[in-house]
Amino acid sequence: MADRKDPLIGYQFALEVQGVITGYFTEVGGIGSEQEIGEHKVTAPDGKDVIMKIPGRSKWGDITLKRGVTDALDCNAWRKMVEDGNIGGARKNGSIMVYDVQFKEIARWNFINGWPSKYTFGNLSAGDSSVLTEELTIVHEGIVREK
Repeated sequence: MADRKDPLIGYQFALEVQGVITGYFTEVGGIGSEQEIGEHKVTAPDGKDVIMKIPGRSKWGDITLKRGVTDALDCNAWRKMVEDGNIGGARKNGSIMVYDVQFKEIARWNFINGWPSKYTFGNLSAGDSSVLTEELTIVHEGIVREK
């Protein structure tokens, strides 16, 4: 049982952009990749028509991060760069980190040339006492799990 690997339990998540922690989040989604599939029609030596499935281009999911609203404006400022047309300046390398309850980093994914494609602020209601939330969507050109 010494080589047993228990599943990781994520307690908190952080977004790091260009080496600087931009914020801590309660939810992260969309980390992953898939391959486009091409079909190649061939005739096998026995005369049967066969469709070969071949790998095409790689594509990566959009990263979505959710958190309670704070007075930090880092994500807003990053999104504003895109709104102002400064896409070149907005493209940044970064990481998504997963922490356990002792705040020890237990997993990390590094993304390349990411930029915020969407920022949404949760619904507001005067009689509601729930936490205000915001969501940031980051598109990128590749992601690799480092840890």
